[in-house]
Amino acid sequence: MSKTIWKSLLAAPALLGATVAMSAIVNTAAVNAAEATDAAAKVPTVDSAVSAAPSLPVKPVVVADASTTATQATPSNLSQMTVYSTEGTPSTGIVGQVTSVSQLSDVKPTDWAFQALQSLVERYGCIVGYPDKTYRGNRALSRYEFAAGLNACMDRINELIAAGTADLVKKEDLLAVQQLQEEFAAELATLRGRVDALEARTATLEKQQFSTTTKLNAEVIFAVADTFGDRATRTGNNRFLGGVNAANEGRLRDDQTQTIFANRVRLNFDTSFTGKDRLRTRLQAANFTSFSGAFTGTNETRLAFDDGGGNAFTIDELYYRFPLGDNLRVQIDATKNEFYDGLVSSLSPFTSSGSGAISRFGRFNSTLRSGAAGAGLTFDYKFGSALSLQGGVITDTDSNDPSPKNGLFNGAYSAIGQVVLRPAKPLEIALSYVRSYYPGGNVNVTASTGSAYASTPFQANPTSVDTFGAQVNFRLSPQFIVGGWFGYYKAYQGRSSNEAEIYTGSVYLAFPDLGKKGNLGGIIVGIPAKVTGNDFRTAGVRRFDDDTTFHVEALYRYQLSNNIAITPGLIVIFNPEGNNNNATQYVGVLRTTFTF
Repeated sequence: MSKTIWKSLLAAPALLGATVAMSAIVNTAAVNAAEATDAAAKVPTVDSAVSAAPSLPVKPVVVADASTTATQATPSNLSQMTVYSTEGTPSTGIVGQVTSVSQLSDVKPTDWAFQALQSLVERYGCIVGYPDKTYRGNRALSRYEFAAGLNACMDRINELIAAGTADLVKKEDLLAVQQLQEEFAAELATLRGRVDALEARTATLEKQQFSTTTKLNAEVIFAVADTFGDRATRTGNNRFLGGVNAANEGRLRDDQTQTIFANRVRLNFDTSFTGKDRLRTRLQAANFTSFSGAFTGTNETRLAFDDGGGNAFTIDELYYRFPLGDNLRVQIDATKNEFYDGLVSSLSPFTSSGSGAISRFGRFNSTLRSGAAGAGLTFDYKFGSALSLQGGVITDTDSNDPSPKNGLFNGAYSAIGQVVLRPAKPLEIALSYVRSYYPGGNVNVTASTGSAYASTPFQANPTSVDTFGAQVNFRLSPQFIVGGWFGYYKAYQGRSSNEAEIYTGSVYLAFPDLGKKGNLGGIIVGIPAKVTGNDFRTAGVRRFDDDTTFHVEALYRYQLSNNIAITPGLIVIFNPEGNNNNATQYVGVLRTTFTF
């Protein structure tokens, strides 16, 4: 064990360094993207009524910054604009128009420009302020900042003239604008040229974009993990597995797992045709080798994100979600459907495999998992804010196979009905019933979240299951959630009177925004699915678990940035495979999640 821990400690600094580097790259990219899209309004010319008016001497009016985008348009070419554009910039951008110049805290009523600002703002509403009700900077405006304000007022005056309300524009204002336009001709021309260049670049980007209706969002996971503790080689009442004798049992039970570094990539292409629907096509590549029975002797040590496949991209998710009326939503899945991925609520704050629990068991109630995981349909009907009815059906992964025991209606399936109650805003309660059938061969009643006997109570024989589940999630405060779940399975062997009973349950504590906004702390304690009674026998021994397995999990997701989170966590499995003769197993994980 000490050897493995040493390896993990050696790997941790490299992983952390790579994570910080990636954070810097992501943040730099975000800044560049914001600068690239910061467009200014195109500078118009004043209506012919202005040019026809005689030139009268008008005292220049210093107008505060009315267009943030215009001010920022030429920082790389004009040194004076650079000085002002970097001073006092608010992080939240432009808000609504200022309706009274008295709201502007950086213009004093005693200034001669106050009356000019009051005339422009209150008469035409053409100057825009910042959230703190100030213009950029705490000193005199530059000529380019003034030009931006002048440009905004010219826009507004032209709008009034074009709308046939020219009588609202006073002649003296037109004369003043004409005089200012002549005096600031160079600055206006510079802004116009810059805006033209930005519009040309924007037009090119619009022509070259992938789709006007499809957006890409992605998640990448890097994980370092290892298990500690002797391999569970004995299961339930079958104390000594066939082929294991005294000479080799010690060797087989030794902890032989090595520290791993693996990854998972998910590329989600979300397409909307109406603005309320979504067609999702997910491409996934991963290279995990799960900590399952082949390595630890039990599936109870599996991770939440242990997808394999040798990093070959496949279509992992393909569905279309759409509303029918105001209260009903429907989702149709073509492949890899799961109830919790559809419109059936799990309620758990640890549901996400990339940002929630680190274990497969700890994410949510295993009664909501389906061993079928193929094509299907789910729906969610809201009777109001306090009551929802959810349901769906999932077919076998071989729903496209027309051979016997396969296809859409003759293979494995799971059908669910669930009622979600929200009697008070912080309290959520869900009650569910699932009916599942496995025609034989690939049977997995508990979706690899419990003991081997719980997954296959009758081995590979045809199996049908009635499952009852209850979930509770209670947000006691914005930073504290308590909840849990309970599940009961009643399994029946096909063409036989054999029955089996399976139980599972868990309680959890969640601490959102622990230490920082976006963080998540969590403690999960539960009992993975165990067989408490079974009529089925193999070699005269019933397949049930004598002892109770306990799952204890602690995790802390730290949000390095908006795009990077690091989650260290520890899983402890007591009495693996429902057998207190098995050694306690530990799973250490360091998960880094990138989202973009």
